[in-house]
Amino acid sequence: MLKKWIGVLTAFTLVSVVTLTGCGTNSAGPTTASAPKPAETKEAPKDTPAASKKLTVYAALNEDDIVQIQKKFKEDTGIEIEYLRLSGAGEASTRIQAEKASPKADIFVGGSVEFYEPLASQGLLEKYSSPNAKELDAQFNDPKGFWQGWYMGVLGIVLNKDRFKKELEPKGIKEPKTWDDLLDPAYKGLFITSNPATAGGGYIFVADQLFRLGEEKGWDYLKKLNDNVHHYTPAAGDGINLTATGEFVAGMSWAHDIVKSAKQGYPIQVIVPEQTAFEIGGVGVVKGGANTDNAKKFVDWLLTKPVGEMNTKLSNRYSVRKDVAPPEGMIKIEDVKLVKYDREKASQMKADVVKKFTEMTGKK
Repeated sequence: MLKKWIGVLTAFTLVSVVTLTGCGTNSAGPTTASAPKPAETKEAPKDTPAASKKLTVYAALNEDDIVQIQKKFKEDTGIEIEYLRLSGAGEASTRIQAEKASPKADIFVGGSVEFYEPLASQGLLEKYSSPNAKELDAQFNDPKGFWQGWYMGVLGIVLNKDRFKKELEPKGIKEPKTWDDLLDPAYKGLFITSNPATAGGGYIFVADQLFRLGEEKGWDYLKKLNDNVHHYTPAAGDGINLTATGEFVAGMSWAHDIVKSAKQGYPIQVIVPEQTAFEIGGVGVVKGGANTDNAKKFVDWLLTKPVGEMNTKLSNRYSVRKDVAPPEGMIKIEDVKLVKYDREKASQMKADVVKKFTEMTGKK
Protein backbone atom coordinates (compact mmCIF):
# COMPACT_ATOMS: atom_id res chain seq x y z
CA MET A 1 0.00 0.00 0.00
CA LEU A 2 2.82 2.31 0.96
CA LYS A 3 4.65 1.62 -2.30
CA LYS A 4 1.42 2.40 -4.17
CA TRP A 5 1.08 5.89 -2.59
CA ILE A 6 4.76 6.66 -3.26
CA GLY A 7 4.26 5.82 -6.93
CA VAL A 8 1.23 8.08 -7.15
CA LEU A 9 3.01 11.01 -5.50
CA THR A 10 6.06 10.58 -7.74
CA ALA A 11 3.91 10.60 -10.83
CA PHE A 12 2.05 13.69 -9.62
CA THR A 13 5.31 15.50 -8.95
CA LEU A 14 6.67 14.74 -12.43
CA VAL A 15 3.50 15.94 -14.08
CA SER A 16 3.61 19.15 -12.06
CA VAL A 17 7.24 19.82 -13.03
CA VAL A 18 6.52 19.27 -16.72
CA THR A 19 3.47 21.50 -16.54
CA LEU A 20 5.31 24.33 -14.80
CA THR A 21 8.25 24.06 -17.22
CA GLY A 22 5.94 24.41 -20.22
CA CYS A 23 4.40 27.61 -18.81
CA GLY A 24 7.54 29.06 -17.24
CA THR A 25 9.62 32.16 -18.05
CA ASN A 26 12.95 30.45 -18.52
CA SER A 27 14.49 32.19 -21.58
CA ALA A 28 16.80 29.27 -22.29
CA GLY A 29 14.09 27.04 -23.67
CA PRO A 30 13.08 27.37 -27.32
CA THR A 31 9.42 27.49 -26.44
CA THR A 32 9.84 30.09 -23.76
CA ALA A 33 7.99 33.40 -24.36
CA SER A 34 9.18 36.63 -22.75
CA ALA A 35 6.65 38.63 -20.84
CA PRO A 36 5.63 41.78 -22.76
CA LYS A 37 7.27 44.97 -21.55
CA PRO A 38 5.06 47.93 -20.74
CA ALA A 39 4.80 50.35 -23.65
CA GLU A 40 6.95 53.47 -23.35
CA THR A 41 4.97 56.68 -23.30
CA LYS A 42 6.43 59.49 -25.44
CA GLU A 43 5.37 63.12 -25.17
CA ALA A 44 3.54 64.18 -28.32
CA PRO A 45 5.52 66.79 -30.29
CA LYS A 46 4.22 70.29 -29.94
CA ASP A 47 2.83 71.92 -33.08
CA THR A 48 5.20 74.59 -34.46
CA PRO A 49 3.62 77.39 -36.45
CA ALA A 50 4.29 77.20 -40.17
CA ALA A 51 6.61 79.89 -41.53
CA SER A 52 4.72 82.76 -43.11
CA LYS A 53 4.66 82.85 -46.91
CA LYS A 54 3.37 86.41 -47.18
CA LEU A 55 4.85 89.88 -47.39
CA THR A 56 2.94 93.16 -47.51
CA VAL A 57 4.77 95.85 -49.46
CA TYR A 58 4.13 99.59 -49.80
CA ALA A 59 5.76 100.48 -53.11
CA ALA A 60 6.78 103.89 -54.45
CA LEU A 61 7.65 102.32 -57.80
CA ASN A 62 6.14 102.08 -61.26
CA GLU A 63 3.39 99.49 -61.56
CA ASP A 64 5.29 97.24 -63.98
CA ASP A 65 8.38 97.37 -61.76
CA ILE A 66 6.63 96.14 -58.63
CA VAL A 67 4.70 93.51 -60.62
CA GLN A 68 7.95 91.99 -61.90
CA ILE A 69 9.49 92.16 -58.42
CA GLN A 70 6.42 90.39 -57.04
CA LYS A 71 6.70 87.62 -59.64
CA LYS A 72 10.46 87.08 -59.28
CA PHE A 73 10.43 87.13 -55.48
CA LYS A 74 7.75 84.42 -55.46
CA GLU A 75 9.81 82.31 -57.89
CA ASP A 76 12.99 82.65 -55.85
CA THR A 77 11.61 82.34 -52.31
CA GLY A 78 8.06 81.00 -52.46
CA ILE A 79 6.88 84.09 -50.61
CA GLU A 80 3.82 85.87 -51.99
CA ILE A 81 3.93 89.68 -52.12
CA GLU A 82 0.76 91.64 -51.56
CA TYR A 83 1.54 95.21 -52.58
CA LEU A 84 -0.03 98.63 -52.44
CA ARG A 85 1.41 100.96 -55.06
CA LEU A 86 1.42 104.57 -53.89
CA SER A 87 1.88 107.69 -55.99
CA GLY A 88 5.18 108.60 -54.34
CA ALA A 89 7.49 108.12 -51.39
CA GLY A 90 5.81 110.99 -49.57
CA GLU A 91 2.42 109.30 -49.68
CA ALA A 92 3.91 106.00 -48.55
CA SER A 93 5.69 107.72 -45.66
CA THR A 94 2.50 109.51 -44.59
CA ARG A 95 0.56 106.24 -44.64
CA ILE A 96 3.13 104.43 -42.50
CA GLN A 97 3.00 107.26 -39.96
CA ALA A 98 -0.80 107.13 -39.87
CA GLU A 99 -0.71 103.37 -39.23
CA LYS A 100 1.99 103.40 -36.55
CA ALA A 101 -0.37 102.08 -33.85
CA SER A 102 -1.20 99.07 -36.02
CA PRO A 103 1.25 98.67 -38.93
CA LYS A 104 -0.22 97.16 -42.08
CA ALA A 105 2.97 96.98 -44.17
CA ASP A 106 6.09 94.86 -43.72
CA ILE A 107 8.27 96.66 -46.28
CA PHE A 108 8.54 100.18 -47.69
CA VAL A 109 10.37 100.11 -51.03
CA GLY A 110 11.19 102.77 -53.62
CA GLY A 111 11.61 106.50 -53.39
CA SER A 112 14.59 108.39 -52.10
CA VAL A 113 16.10 107.64 -48.70
CA GLU A 114 15.31 111.21 -47.60
CA PHE A 115 11.82 109.88 -46.95
CA TYR A 116 13.13 107.04 -44.80
CA GLU A 117 15.11 109.17 -42.36
CA PRO A 118 12.05 110.78 -40.69
CA LEU A 119 10.42 107.37 -40.29
CA ALA A 120 13.55 106.01 -38.66
CA SER A 121 13.75 108.95 -36.25
CA GLN A 122 10.12 108.29 -35.23
CA GLY A 123 10.87 104.63 -34.49
CA LEU A 124 8.75 103.34 -37.38
CA LEU A 125 11.45 101.32 -39.13
CA GLU A 126 13.09 98.12 -37.90
CA LYS A 127 16.87 98.20 -37.59
CA TYR A 128 18.38 95.70 -40.02
CA SER A 129 21.71 95.54 -41.84
CA SER A 130 21.79 92.95 -44.60
CA PRO A 131 24.94 90.83 -44.88
CA ASN A 132 24.87 91.62 -48.63
CA ALA A 133 25.34 95.33 -47.87
CA LYS A 134 29.01 94.72 -47.08
CA GLU A 135 29.67 94.52 -50.83
CA LEU A 136 28.39 98.08 -51.44
CA ASP A 137 29.88 101.54 -51.22
CA ALA A 138 29.25 103.05 -47.78
CA GLN A 139 27.06 105.89 -49.16
CA PHE A 140 24.36 103.35 -50.00
CA ASN A 141 24.14 101.94 -46.48
CA ASP A 142 22.49 103.72 -43.57
CA PRO A 143 25.16 103.80 -40.84
CA LYS A 144 22.36 103.48 -38.29
CA GLY A 145 20.89 100.48 -40.11
CA PHE A 146 17.29 101.65 -40.68
CA TRP A 147 17.27 101.91 -44.48
CA GLN A 148 19.17 100.39 -47.36
CA GLY A 149 20.00 101.84 -50.78
CA TRP A 150 19.52 99.48 -53.75
CA TYR A 151 19.40 101.68 -56.87
CA MET A 152 20.40 105.13 -58.11
CA GLY A 153 18.62 107.63 -60.31
CA VAL A 154 19.53 111.07 -61.68
CA LEU A 155 17.15 113.92 -62.44
CA GLY A 156 16.65 114.99 -66.03
CA ILE A 157 14.51 117.06 -68.38
CA VAL A 158 11.96 115.26 -70.55
CA LEU A 159 11.35 117.02 -73.88
CA ASN A 160 8.58 116.32 -76.37
CA LYS A 161 10.54 116.56 -79.62
CA ASP A 162 7.51 116.99 -81.87
CA ARG A 163 5.94 119.87 -79.97
CA PHE A 164 9.30 121.56 -79.37
CA LYS A 165 10.20 121.58 -83.08
CA LYS A 166 6.75 122.75 -84.04
CA GLU A 167 6.19 125.45 -81.41
CA LEU A 168 9.45 126.63 -79.87
CA GLU A 169 12.20 125.99 -82.40
CA PRO A 170 10.64 128.39 -84.95
CA LYS A 171 10.89 131.09 -82.26
CA GLY A 172 14.64 130.60 -82.02
CA ILE A 173 14.48 128.66 -78.76
CA LYS A 174 17.21 126.05 -78.38
CA GLU A 175 16.75 122.75 -76.59
CA PRO A 176 17.25 123.19 -72.84
CA LYS A 177 20.64 122.06 -71.60
CA THR A 178 20.59 123.48 -68.08
CA TRP A 179 18.03 123.96 -65.33
CA ASP A 180 18.31 127.71 -65.91
CA ASP A 181 17.14 127.34 -69.52
CA LEU A 182 13.71 126.39 -68.19
CA LEU A 183 13.22 129.95 -66.91
CA ASP A 184 12.72 131.16 -70.49
CA PRO A 185 9.21 132.73 -70.73
CA ALA A 186 8.64 130.59 -73.83
CA TYR A 187 7.98 127.65 -71.48
CA LYS A 188 5.19 129.41 -69.58
CA GLY A 189 2.35 126.93 -69.13
CA LEU A 190 4.25 124.32 -71.15
CA PHE A 191 6.43 122.93 -68.35
CA ILE A 192 5.42 120.46 -65.65
CA THR A 193 7.13 119.09 -62.56
CA SER A 194 6.22 117.29 -59.34
CA ASN A 195 5.20 118.30 -55.84
CA PRO A 196 8.03 118.06 -53.28
CA ALA A 197 5.50 117.24 -50.56
CA THR A 198 4.46 113.98 -52.22
CA ALA A 199 7.19 113.03 -54.71
CA GLY A 200 10.77 112.15 -53.87
CA GLY A 201 11.90 113.48 -57.24
CA GLY A 202 10.02 116.72 -56.65
CA TYR A 203 11.78 117.32 -53.35
CA ILE A 204 15.23 116.39 -54.63
CA PHE A 205 14.73 118.80 -57.55
CA VAL A 206 13.95 121.63 -55.13
CA ALA A 207 16.92 120.72 -52.92
CA ASP A 208 19.10 120.55 -56.04
CA GLN A 209 18.42 124.22 -56.79
CA LEU A 210 19.12 125.25 -53.21
CA PHE A 211 22.44 123.39 -53.16
CA ARG A 212 23.69 124.54 -56.56
CA LEU A 213 22.66 128.20 -56.19
CA GLY A 214 22.62 128.75 -52.45
CA GLU A 215 19.65 129.53 -50.23
CA GLU A 216 18.69 132.99 -51.49
CA LYS A 217 19.33 132.49 -55.21
CA GLY A 218 17.85 129.00 -55.03
CA TRP A 219 14.50 130.27 -53.76
CA ASP A 220 14.59 133.08 -56.31
CA TYR A 221 15.02 130.46 -59.05
CA LEU A 222 12.12 128.36 -57.75
CA LYS A 223 9.88 131.42 -57.61
CA LYS A 224 10.68 132.34 -61.23
CA LEU A 225 10.25 128.76 -62.40
CA ASN A 226 6.85 128.65 -60.72
CA ASP A 227 5.66 131.23 -63.26
CA ASN A 228 6.32 128.72 -66.05
CA VAL A 229 5.00 125.61 -64.26
CA HIS A 230 1.51 124.61 -65.36
CA HIS A 231 0.93 122.51 -62.22
CA TYR A 232 2.74 120.20 -59.80
CA THR A 233 1.91 116.50 -60.07
CA PRO A 234 1.70 114.04 -57.12
CA ALA A 235 4.39 111.72 -58.55
CA ALA A 236 7.56 112.39 -60.53
CA GLY A 237 6.55 109.94 -63.24
CA ASP A 238 3.34 111.83 -64.03
CA GLY A 239 5.29 114.53 -65.82
CA ILE A 240 6.77 111.98 -68.20
CA ASN A 241 3.37 110.59 -69.17
CA LEU A 242 1.87 114.03 -69.75
CA THR A 243 4.85 115.17 -71.82
CA ALA A 244 5.05 111.91 -73.79
CA THR A 245 1.40 112.22 -74.84
CA GLY A 246 1.94 115.80 -75.96
CA GLU A 247 0.04 117.69 -73.27
CA PHE A 248 3.24 119.56 -72.34
CA VAL A 249 6.46 120.44 -74.12
CA ALA A 250 8.83 119.75 -71.25
CA GLY A 251 8.93 118.36 -67.75
CA MET A 252 11.24 117.27 -64.94
CA SER A 253 11.58 113.67 -63.83
CA TRP A 254 13.95 110.75 -63.37
CA ALA A 255 16.19 110.13 -66.37
CA HIS A 256 15.75 106.35 -66.21
CA ASP A 257 11.96 106.64 -66.41
CA ILE A 258 12.23 109.08 -69.33
CA VAL A 259 14.43 106.62 -71.26
CA LYS A 260 12.02 103.81 -70.46
CA SER A 261 9.09 105.71 -72.00
CA ALA A 262 11.20 106.76 -75.00
CA LYS A 263 11.95 103.08 -75.69
CA GLN A 264 8.20 102.49 -75.91
CA GLY A 265 8.05 104.74 -78.95
CA TYR A 266 6.98 108.10 -77.51
CA PRO A 267 8.51 111.19 -79.22
CA ILE A 268 10.51 112.25 -76.18
CA GLN A 269 14.16 112.53 -75.24
CA VAL A 270 16.08 112.84 -72.01
CA ILE A 271 18.46 115.70 -71.20
CA VAL A 272 20.66 115.41 -68.11
CA PRO A 273 21.68 118.96 -67.11
CA GLU A 274 24.91 119.83 -65.38
CA GLN A 275 24.64 120.19 -61.61
CA THR A 276 21.82 117.68 -61.44
CA ALA A 277 20.99 115.69 -58.32
CA PHE A 278 20.66 111.99 -57.75
CA GLU A 279 18.56 109.80 -55.54
CA ILE A 280 19.45 106.71 -53.61
CA GLY A 281 16.39 104.49 -53.91
CA GLY A 282 15.60 102.95 -50.56
CA VAL A 283 14.05 99.97 -48.86
CA GLY A 284 13.22 99.64 -45.18
CA VAL A 285 11.60 97.12 -42.84
CA VAL A 286 8.47 98.54 -41.20
CA LYS A 287 8.60 98.05 -37.45
CA GLY A 288 5.76 95.97 -36.03
CA GLY A 289 4.80 94.36 -39.35
CA ALA A 290 3.34 90.86 -39.31
CA ASN A 291 6.08 89.31 -41.47
CA THR A 292 9.36 90.80 -40.31
CA ASP A 293 11.46 87.72 -41.12
CA ASN A 294 10.21 87.76 -44.71
CA ALA A 295 10.85 91.50 -44.88
CA LYS A 296 14.51 90.91 -44.03
CA LYS A 297 14.70 88.18 -46.67
CA PHE A 298 13.32 90.70 -49.16
CA VAL A 299 16.09 93.21 -48.36
CA ASP A 300 18.75 90.51 -48.76
CA TRP A 301 17.18 89.45 -52.07
CA LEU A 302 17.11 93.00 -53.47
CA LEU A 303 20.86 93.36 -52.97
CA THR A 304 21.84 90.30 -55.01
CA LYS A 305 23.47 90.66 -58.43
CA PRO A 306 20.69 88.88 -60.41
CA VAL A 307 18.04 91.19 -58.96
CA GLY A 308 20.24 94.22 -59.58
CA GLU A 309 20.57 93.19 -63.22
CA MET A 310 16.84 92.55 -63.49
CA ASN A 311 15.98 95.96 -62.06
CA THR A 312 18.50 97.75 -64.30
CA LYS A 313 17.08 96.08 -67.40
CA LEU A 314 13.50 96.66 -66.32
CA SER A 315 13.68 100.23 -65.03
CA ASN A 316 16.90 101.71 -66.54
CA ARG A 317 18.04 102.61 -63.02
CA TYR A 318 21.66 102.38 -61.99
CA SER A 319 22.39 99.53 -59.61
CA VAL A 320 24.30 100.21 -56.40
CA ARG A 321 26.33 97.09 -57.15
CA LYS A 322 29.60 97.68 -59.00
CA ASP A 323 29.32 94.35 -60.81
CA VAL A 324 26.07 95.34 -62.55
CA ALA A 325 26.50 97.13 -65.90
CA PRO A 326 24.88 100.58 -66.50
CA PRO A 327 21.43 100.52 -68.09
CA GLU A 328 21.28 100.52 -71.89
CA GLY A 329 20.56 103.95 -73.36
CA MET A 330 21.60 105.82 -70.21
CA ILE A 331 24.52 108.18 -69.81
CA LYS A 332 27.37 106.59 -67.86
CA ILE A 333 27.20 107.60 -64.23
CA GLU A 334 30.83 108.81 -64.37
CA ASP A 335 29.83 111.25 -67.14
CA VAL A 336 27.02 112.80 -65.10
CA LYS A 337 28.03 116.14 -63.54
CA LEU A 338 26.37 116.04 -60.16
CA VAL A 339 25.62 118.87 -57.78
CA LYS A 340 27.29 118.71 -54.37
CA TYR A 341 24.26 117.21 -52.68
CA ASP A 342 24.24 117.08 -48.87
CA ARG A 343 21.86 114.20 -48.20
CA GLU A 344 21.88 114.60 -44.42
CA LYS A 345 21.10 118.30 -44.67
CA ALA A 346 18.42 117.59 -47.29
CA SER A 347 16.70 115.27 -44.82
CA GLN A 348 16.96 117.71 -41.92
CA MET A 349 15.58 120.70 -43.85
CA LYS A 350 12.84 118.80 -45.69
CA ALA A 351 9.90 119.81 -43.50
CA ASP A 352 10.80 123.52 -43.59
CA VAL A 353 11.51 123.50 -47.32
CA VAL A 354 8.23 121.78 -48.18
CA LYS A 355 6.31 124.21 -45.97
CA LYS A 356 7.91 127.26 -47.59
CA PHE A 357 7.47 125.82 -51.10
CA THR A 358 3.78 125.09 -50.50
CA GLU A 359 3.19 128.61 -49.21
CA MET A 360 4.99 130.05 -52.25
CA THR A 361 3.19 128.02 -54.89
CA GLY A 362 -0.26 127.83 -53.30
CA LYS A 363 -2.62 125.23 -54.82
CA LYS A 364 -0.93 125.18 -58.21
